[in-house]
Amino acid sequence: MSLRSDLPPFQPRFPWWNGDLQTIANRLRGVDTLASHSSERLKFPLPDGTGDTLLASLDQPATPRAGAPLAILIHGLTGSEDSRYIFSMARLLLDRGSRVLRLNLRGAGPSRVVCGQHYYAGRSQDFRALLSVLPEELTADGVVAVGYSLGGAMLLKYLGEEGRAAPLLAAASVSAPIDLAVTCRYMMRPRNRLYHRYILDQMKVEATGEGAVVSATERIAIMGSRTVWDYDDFFIAPRYGFASAEDYYERCRPTRFMGGIGIPTLVLASFDDPWIPGTLYREYDWAQNPSLTPVLTEHGGHVGFHGIGNRQPWSDLLVARFFENG
Repeated sequence: MSLRSDLPPFQPRFPWWNGDLQTIANRLRGVDTLASHSSERLKFPLPDGTGDTLLASLDQPATPRAGAPLAILIHGLTGSEDSRYIFSMARLLLDRGSRVLRLNLRGAGPSRVVCGQHYYAGRSQDFRALLSVLPEELTADGVVAVGYSLGGAMLLKYLGEEGRAAPLLAAASVSAPIDLAVTCRYMMRPRNRLYHRYILDQMKVEATGEGAVVSATERIAIMGSRTVWDYDDFFIAPRYGFASAEDYYERCRPTRFMGGIGIPTLVLASFDDPWIPGTLYREYDWAQNPSLTPVLTEHGGHVGFHGIGNRQPWSDLLVARFFENG
């Protein structure tokens, strides 16, 4: 895979001039239908003894393209198969003839009611389990994957763990927090208080929703958390075998694993992302792994990339071109 293309460099489109506006644009506008393509619900029971089941939507293109790989889309924190950035990428790929699997992580979106457990950035074993049970009819032409934000962090961790054995043709991450502790501190800055409050409130709703198995002590810890760090320190860390939030962040940060990635992987991020500090991407040694293709832009926000010349987010066009150039 490569980026041999005539896609112009990203330039923000009016009125989304800065990183904050690029970020909130996804909440204000976007694709919310996949007609005339068709969709069906797929269920993937997880083989870990929990009884949890991942739910996904399989989208079939109205006009299939022979040889097109299945594309798996993985949402970010408090997202789901119905997140607008997922719909946007799905529609572009469907219009170009690819089948798309919009995955709900464990306990996210419609998977909440059939999962007692919950996803987190390091839970790459769930994605591994999903790939192992996908029907051959879906994987015969290969598989590619795109992860957004937390979903991108999880995907990069998985790819590093698997190396060249990863059963994917290619992958891409968009606005992934490649260092979890640094990103969490950055999110908790005073200038991000509205973002932080919104995300934390959504996390609490998600973690305690119908189907979630939480003890009374855990429920108190979740609802009493004043920051995302508290939530991870008091709930995620003890629940899933980490000594603390700091331990969880350190053991699961993607930069620990990215050197081991062995398949072509696009890594897209913007330096004006209000949630993730650009220094993480500026200072990473990309030359150490030729399987990584970094595309780092001055503007674009967090999972934004609403650019001039096209209503389709520039990130969608870039990812699709990366996959098609293989």
